[in-house]
Amino acid sequence: MARTPVLAAGGIVLRRDAPQRFAVVRLRKRNEWVLPKGKLDDGETPRAAAEREVLEETGHDVEVHEFLGTLVYDSGGRSKVVHYWRMDAGGKPVRALMSDIREVDWLPFDAALERLSRGYERAFLENVGPIALQAAADAERERRARLRVAAAERRRARLVEEEPGVDTTANPEAPTAAEVPAIAEASVVAEASVVTEVTVDAETPVVADAPAPAEAAVMAETSHIAGAPAADASEASPSSARGIEPIAAAVRPVPRKNLIERVRDWLRRAA
Repeated sequence: MARTPVLAAGGIVLRRDAPQRFAVVRLRKRNEWVLPKGKLDDGETPRAAAEREVLEETGHDVEVHEFLGTLVYDSGGRSKVVHYWRMDAGGKPVRALMSDIREVDWLPFDAALERLSRGYERAFLENVGPIALQAAADAERERRARLRVAAAERRRARLVEEEPGVDTTANPEAPTAAEVPAIAEASVVAEASVVTEVTVDAETPVVADAPAPAEAAVMAETSHIAGAPAADASEASPSSARGIEPIAAAVRPVPRKNLIERVRDWLRRAA
């Protein structure tokens, strides 16, 4: 009858260094260098056991990340099944090593492979070690990106405190609240000048009650035919005794009349 396998859990533990270093521990009884791991307690999950065993064997608090794989081997006539997770260790130890562990060492990847005493653990680390290193590098980039975002948020918060009303979601090159009034005033002046220019070009000032020069000639010719006295050129001039209305009145819209109506009006005034 097959014996029940022994269940254990551990970690591929990295510490942030340059280069990053792997944890290997030295057993007190056998004087072997192994990966940190241990058996599950009753009712304990493999993940919880992995975190606890790594803390006891390395003395470091760890963050547990993705699952890396399972190593199965024969131990004392029984199969031993060990589940491993990638872990990040804190900067300094927080407790003493457990009695079964003589020491812990932190080594670069190649040195850790050479230090391990058991061939199956070397083979396992050789396969999952690069995966752990890549995952740790990706996590570090994400951490730095989050720090940059947090710093940008703090800068926006300070800007809002110093200058309330500033739209911090806009382009960083957008004007600040202090610059907005000056820009608005300049815009109003520019718009006013454009409107004035358009108005002057579109509405030529008209002298009140005075026919345009071209029409005056036609009126004179018509009155001559009708037997009326010819119109004095001075009446068609803006400087005549009839006078010119102020510029404000000249700009006032004047109803447009056809030539016959203007001639009739002029004849009535001349009678």
